[in-house]
Amino acid sequence: MKRMNLLVISTALGILLGLAACAPGGGQPGQGGMMGPGMMGGWGRNNPDAEQITIDEAAEAVERYLRTYGEDLALAEVMEFAWNFYAEVEEESTGIHAMELLIDKYTRQIYPEMGPNMMWNTKYGMMGSNYAIADEMPVTPEQAKTLAQRFLDANLPGVTIGEVDTFYGYYTLHTLRNEQIEGMLSVNGYKGGVWYHDWHGPFIGMEEFVEH
Repeated sequence: MKRMNLLVISTALGILLGLAACAPGGGQPGQGGMMGPGMMGGWGRNNPDAEQITIDEAAEAVERYLRTYGEDLALAEVMEFAWNFYAEVEEESTGIHAMELLIDKYTRQIYPEMGPNMMWNTKYGMMGSNYAIADEMPVTPEQAKTLAQRFLDANLPGVTIGEVDTFYGYYTLHTLRNEQIEGMLSVNGYKGGVWYHDWHGPFIGMEEFVEH
């Protein structure tokens, strides 16, 4: 009986620790940091002879991936970072951003991005619903910009906000240093929480595919 009790306690602790790793913390840089080089999905370049794919090849991989979702989802942009490629996907029928994806730089494997994309996305995330409506969010895009800049001023002085993209349940904004993209963060559309994306590494370049 004692051994069984210990097993139950150990399992419960494991679940709690897993949830803690996924949940946003207290608004500090690194709160969403579940990934770095060498973690999950081949960022660590397990094959030393593997060649890194190009940003166009990453885009082609995403477009193939999106065919499984039907015809309404379109690739909006691909950004290259030191540790991975990042893609934003948009609904063509609404113009609302649907999901954020990570692409392995060596294997082309695609993963739903962790953090807000999984935890806050009310349509395509872990607890998503096909009936989600983005324009019902109480936090407006302008308020999201204000909250994001306030977070940056407190935690990353000198970094400013760029454009804001509306997702179901949250917003994602580019962050800038000296007017150049350096990363991104997300703002919850219901409670205003800020989640800095710290799993990309330094920014390298980007390509846009949907005109606004």
